[in-house]
Formats: sequence, C-alpha cells, structure tokens
Amino acid sequence: MSASMLWWIAAGVAVGTELLTGTVYLLLLSIGMAVAGLTAQMGAPPATQMLVCAMVGGVAMVLLRWRRLRASGRSAMPRFDLDIGHRVKVTRWQQDGLATVHYRGAPWQARWNGDGPPPGPGEYAIVAVDGSRLVLGALPSTCAH
Repeated sequence: MSASMLWWIAAGVAVGTELLTGTVYLLLLSIGMAVAGLTAQMGAPPATQMLVCAMVGGVAMVLLRWRRLRASGRSAMPRFDLDIGHRVKVTRWQQDGLATVHYRGAPWQARWNGDGPPPGPGEYAIVAVDGSRLVLGALPSTCAH
C-alpha cells in the first residue's frame, strides 16, 4: 500500500471520528493529512509528509482559534440581557447592602449599583445581572416632550 493511500485512509478515519465526537479540530487535522497524501503522491520523503501534515493542520487550528477569538471580541460588547430595565420593589436593604427582591416569581438577591449606601425602600431598575445576583440602580427618568 502506498504512503499516499495511508494518508488518505488516516484522513478518512479522522473525519469519521470527528463525526462521532463533534469536534472540528479532527476535521482540521484531516485536512493536513489529505495535503500530506498529496505530497506523498508527488514523491516527497516521509519526514516531509509528516511536516506538511503538522504544518497544515496546525495552521488551520490557529486560524480557527484566531477567527473564534475575533468573533468573540465583537460580542464582548455589553451583552443583551432581557432582565435589564425591569423594575423590582425593595422592601428593605440589609446592613451589607444586599436586598431580597421578588422577580419572575422567585426571590432574588440584589445589590445596589450606585455609590454609597442604597437610598432606601422603593422601586429600582435592574441595570445588570452579576451571576445569580441582580444589580439595581435608580429608575430611569422619563422625559415628556
């Protein structure tokens, strides 16, 4: 069996395994194996074939990682959260600056977003969500035009 045939079989096995596992990295390695199979058909020595496989697969992985990082940088803007802007009623603030509010039918722990101690009981707006804790701020002022 020729070296190029072994590379093509290895690429096929990698693609099959990728289909079972769902990871894209094996698919990228199989591209490197396919290119190594082409270099084997051109008569390159085994060391060159392995180097080509490693280089093509490695560069493909680096490019994919770079693309994903670049795409996640675009979504690193303030995330869209459906809870932000909703109103909650605080009946009392605890000494540690936290409060328990009822929101979406369940008790939530909330903290004040502003400087200093919270102003007192009343209605507040959810300005952020920090893990499982709501971050509250003053209600936005409404302007009548």
